[in-house]
Amino acid sequence: MADWIDAEQAMATLGVRAQTLYAYVSRGRVAAAAHPDDPRRSLYRASDVAALAARKARGRRAADVAAEAIAWGEPVLPSAITTVAGGRLFYRGQDAVDLARMHSLEQVARLLRGGHGAPLKGPEPKKPKKGDTPRARLFSTLAVRAGIDPPARGRAPLALAMEAAGLLEAAADAVAGSIGDGPIHHRLAQAWKLDAQGADLVRRALVLLADHELNASTFAVRVAASTGASLAAASLAGLAALSGPLHGGMAARVEMFVDEAERRGPARAVAERLAQGAAMPGFGHPLYPDGDPRAAALLAAFAVPPMLADLRRETEAATGLLPNIDFALVAMARTLALPADAPFSLFAVGRMAGWQAHAIEQLQTGQLIRPRARYVGERPVTGG
Repeated sequence: MADWIDAEQAMATLGVRAQTLYAYVSRGRVAAAAHPDDPRRSLYRASDVAALAARKARGRRAADVAAEAIAWGEPVLPSAITTVAGGRLFYRGQDAVDLARMHSLEQVARLLRGGHGAPLKGPEPKKPKKGDTPRARLFSTLAVRAGIDPPARGRAPLALAMEAAGLLEAAADAVAGSIGDGPIHHRLAQAWKLDAQGADLVRRALVLLADHELNASTFAVRVAASTGASLAAASLAGLAALSGPLHGGMAARVEMFVDEAERRGPARAVAERLAQGAAMPGFGHPLYPDGDPRAAALLAAFAVPPMLADLRRETEAATGLLPNIDFALVAMARTLALPADAPFSLFAVGRMAGWQAHAIEQLQTGQLIRPRARYVGERPVTGG
C-alpha cells in the first residue's frame, strides 16, 4: 500500500487536527482504508492528501467552494432535523440506531416533524389494477394528491403536520396494495406474508431509513417546498429523485453484484471488479468511513445468508470497505424472500417521514432555494 499513509502523516501534511481529517474523509475528499495489520486504525491515500494540501496552499475562490459544496461538501442549508456526527446518525439529537430498537416509523416521523401531527386522511388511494407495482402505485398516489392538494405556503404548522402524517399512511397503503389499519410495518408485513420476526425487521429498516440529512431526494423535496408547493408535490419531487440508480435504485446494483457472486463465487466476483476498476455496490459510504451504523444495526438483527456473508467478508478483506444500508436491505430482502422491488419500497416509505419533516422546516423559513449557475459555456457576444 505504497500510496497510503497513517493519520499522523496525513495530519502533519495538512496541518489539521484529527477531527478535521475525519471530516475530509466523510466528505469524500480523502480516501480511507483499514490498516492491513490493525483493523482499528485507518490509512489515508497519500495522493488525496497531497492534492488537498496543494489546494489549501493556493487558496480557493468562492465559486470553487460553492461548486464543491454540492457534492458531499460543506453544509449548504441549516436544519434541526438530522445530522451525522462521530460516525453516527441522529434524529433531532437522538441516535437513530437506538430508536430503531423499539420505535415505529410513525413515532419517529412525529419526532422528525417536531412532535406534532396525528394523521389527517386525504382521498383514499384507488384500488390496485392488475399488474400494478408498488412503485407505480406510490407514484400514482402522490401524483393524484399533488394535483388536488392546496399549496402548503402560509398554512399552520399543525395542519401541515397532520397532512404529512396522512401522506405517510397513504404511501404505506400504496405499497401494500390495500388500505389497512395498525402500524405501517405490520401492514407491509401482512402484504408480504411475514411473521412477527419479519415484521420487526421491517420496522427496524423503516426507522433506520427515515431520514439521512440533505441527500439528493431530500434536497429535491426542500427545493419544491421552498416554492410553497403542497406536501404531496414536494414528496413527489423526492420520490422522483429517489428512483435514480445512484440513490434509491442502488439496491438493484447491489443485486447485480450478488448475482455475480452467485455465478462466479464471491472471491472471483470481487477480484474481477477490482481488476476492472469497478465499484463495489453496497459497500462504503462517504459519510461513514468507519462503517454505516444503519447497516451494522440491521445486519445484527438477522442471520445473513451464507453466500452474502461470504461476499461481505471477501469485499471487506480486499478493499477495507464495510457494508452500507443498501447491502443490508438486499440481505434482509433475500432472507425474508421479499418481492424484487421491496428495498426501494422500504426506502421510499421510510424516507417519506424525513421528506415531510424537511418540507415543513423549509416552509417555515419562508425562503426560496434558488442557487446560481457558474457559467462555463461559450463566451457571450456583447455589444460595444
